[in-house]
Parts: sequence; structure tokens; C-alpha cells
Amino acid sequence: MANDTSRADGPRGVVLFAHGSRDPLWRAPIEAVEARMRQQAPGLEVRCAYLELAEPDLPSAVRELAARGVDRLTVVPMFLGTGKHAREDLPQLVQALRAEHPDMAITVQGAIGEDARMTALMAEIAAQQ
Repeated sequence: MANDTSRADGPRGVVLFAHGSRDPLWRAPIEAVEARMRQQAPGLEVRCAYLELAEPDLPSAVRELAARGVDRLTVVPMFLGTGKHAREDLPQLVQALRAEHPDMAITVQGAIGEDARMTALMAEIAAQQ
């Protein structure tokens, strides 16, 4: 069943999808989220992926997860808002990945910065400064 989100045969995967930068210091917070998720949910296959300027890109990360048997994947846009990359670039990438991996259910969350919990946390942190 192509892209059937009710499947539960293999492990579940999450890709933290960010813009990317050549600067490893820029990537550190995204990679820290990945490390924390792996610690909190050891059975969850978690990877970072980048649109540009860093590796792996999204297709490479998804191919790696497919090779590990992941059949349910959530892509989490690590953006503060739904800009051009989340509105245009990411859907095009995901459409191609669904065609390449028809047995993998791939879903995309909204931009992480638009989650009310993230908004509240950012406001709390900013107010303490």
C-alpha cells in the first residue's frame, strides 16, 4: 500500500529537515535535537537532512532509512515559519521521494516554529534574557 499511514510493519523514522549551512556551529542545535530524540526514543530512527550547503540531503537520508527498513517516515521542517522552502521546495522533494519509495508512508509536519508549544517556549526564553 503506497503511503498508507496505518502500516506498522517496520521501524518508524523521523527526518529533521533544515536549510543547511557550511558552518558546523549552525548545524549543532539541529544535531542536538537528533541526539536527544535518539536518547529518548531508542527504537526511533532519527536523521538530520538539509536542503543545501550540508550533508546529507533529504533524498540521501530517506534512502538510508529505507535501507534500514523504515516504512513510516515523518519529515519535520526545522523552520520558524512556513516560508518558500517549506511551501514549495519541501513538497516537491517529498513528492519525488514518495515516487521513489512507494512502500514508505511519508508525512510532513508543519514548520516546528509554528507549534504553539515552541512559540510559548521561545517567548519564555526571550523574556528571561
